[in-house]
Amino acid sequence: MPYRTPELSTYLLHLLKSYRHWTGRDLIAPGGHPLEALYHAPFVVVSHNTLADPVFCYANLTAQTLWNMDWNQFTQLPSRLSAEPDAREERERLLHTAASQGYVDDYQGIRVTSDGKRFRIIRCLLWNVVDDAGMKIGQAATFDNWQWL
Repeated sequence: MPYRTPELSTYLLHLLKSYRHWTGRDLIAPGGHPLEALYHAPFVVVSHNTLADPVFCYANLTAQTLWNMDWNQFTQLPSRLSAEPDAREERERLLHTAASQGYVDDYQGIRVTSDGKRFRIIRCLLWNVVDDAGMKIGQAATFDNWQWL
């Protein structure tokens, strides 16, 4: 599995802890193998790094299927390119709001797959991924509802 590198495994544990920190809930049910459960979850989980032009560093199988990309394609994609050009300004506002507040929930927006199909994200939650020292190391999003356009 692609998340088996030590660096990514550590990042994903921070992703899960950060979700709990901001929302007070668990993204994945406690117990078992959380990274395996996250990768195979029936809802989308994606995350990007903190570069000036952030690149996806994680996409679970549901996300890969939805966007019609494999792991290597997804984790080389600047996250801004997951949205259509006219939706990118709105997406940037959302990212900045989450950066200042810690998280944003109930976001809706239009995204585009690798083969140009459009879909609306419904009730997306976006949160800052922080390390044990509280430093922002990325942002992540999850949603389980989308509508093809």
